[in-house]
Amino acid sequence: MARPLTLHVCSDCGHSEPRWMGQCPGCRAWNTLVEERPATAVVRGVAGGGRRGSAAGPVGAVQRLGDVESVRVARLQTRIGELDRVLGGGLVPGSLVLLGGSPGIGKSTLTNMVLGHLAAGGHRTLYVSGEESAAQIRLRAERLVTAGPEHPCHALDVPVLAETDLDTVLATLVAERPDVCVIDSVQTLHAAELTGAPGSVGQVREVASRIMGVAKGQGTAVLLVGHVTKEGALAGPRVLEHLVDCVLQFEGERERTYRTLRALKNRFGSTNETGVFEMAEGGLVEVLDASARFVGEATRKPGSVVLAAMEGTRPLLVEVQALVSPSEIVPPRRVCNGIDRNRLALVLAVLGRHAGVGTGTADVFVNVVGGVRVDEPGADLAVALAVASAARGVPAGGEDAKLPLACFGEVGLTGELRSVGHADRRVEEAAKFGLTPVVAPENAPTLRHALRAAFGAAQGAAPARAA
Repeated sequence: MARPLTLHVCSDCGHSEPRWMGQCPGCRAWNTLVEERPATAVVRGVAGGGRRGSAAGPVGAVQRLGDVESVRVARLQTRIGELDRVLGGGLVPGSLVLLGGSPGIGKSTLTNMVLGHLAAGGHRTLYVSGEESAAQIRLRAERLVTAGPEHPCHALDVPVLAETDLDTVLATLVAERPDVCVIDSVQTLHAAELTGAPGSVGQVREVASRIMGVAKGQGTAVLLVGHVTKEGALAGPRVLEHLVDCVLQFEGERERTYRTLRALKNRFGSTNETGVFEMAEGGLVEVLDASARFVGEATRKPGSVVLAAMEGTRPLLVEVQALVSPSEIVPPRRVCNGIDRNRLALVLAVLGRHAGVGTGTADVFVNVVGGVRVDEPGADLAVALAVASAARGVPAGGEDAKLPLACFGEVGLTGELRSVGHADRRVEEAAKFGLTPVVAPENAPTLRHALRAAFGAAQGAAPARAA
């Protein structure tokens, strides 16, 4: 039987060639030809003989949105509270969830735990592995401990298929008809009708499309484990993220125990939720009160403050540390971990221009402790106060304070502090641990006022120097 014909289509201009070429003959772009299967064109005549240029397909049925019947589908509870909250309440039958993260972060451990809990609840499951053998998966399942007597993890009861051929995987899905299936990973499967290597753009697109068709048709929730690039973004074509219903990013550092799970896209819930896990000897453990962990480890030394951040719908207290040291190189270094580097540059510029805290000849290092990444603008004030504390060598809150200083707020380019969302919930979370008063835009309208509140009038900001 002859192999189906494939074409190589340019992702920039759409030009097609029968074989792969390094440069597109149409637009002269390099490495843009992607292998695809051509769609079979079926031309149908219009009843009554339509004129030239008219549509040839059947007319679709149009409905008013108010007349569309809303179907509520019961979600599948994974019995992992942090994951269920990020998903919006659990897995939706027939949905595709893409889970990405760096190697060794715990993606396979999390998916093994999910299937183990679902198997314990009587759901049909299937684990498809293209990277590990069944024996390797069993070794990991044996290390997983139960999450408690009320939520047993039966990881050893999960059926396993070690296969990379897409046709075999799809046939097994149809035969087994699981409620939830994990495919680890989508970059390892390959379609026989495409000549590209597994993980190429054409292969990943074809694999995801055909898996989606089977999953939607029989109502199987599929968890696709995906690789990431060295920059931390999901590998593969962007169309993969558009095909799936939910994109989850598993973040953290392998050397640290804390992991954060956040939703980058979610058709069935909010994208503002974040789950916190801790990597233990027996697997991932939910961190139900992450603020207590981070505040308990916070120091009372110069360069340390506590940020009252918001992760989705819940407040989170994390420690922000800064180190300011005389530089031996030009230009001085700006190193940050857990925040955006451009945001750090903005805060340093405002500190020097409007608060008299110059760091132009010093190296500045900023770190969000615990491997947590904070992307909200409310972290600006914490960065500014931590840098000012490190530059002056004075603890924020005063020498006699027994607890670290808590703060939040967005720093404007003119030195003002702008309010951020859920201020009352941030203050309440800080008050639970005795971190009062909290320096915020409500009681410190400008950065200079915030510095006075943090260090006192004697250690307050000097007048801004003229440019």
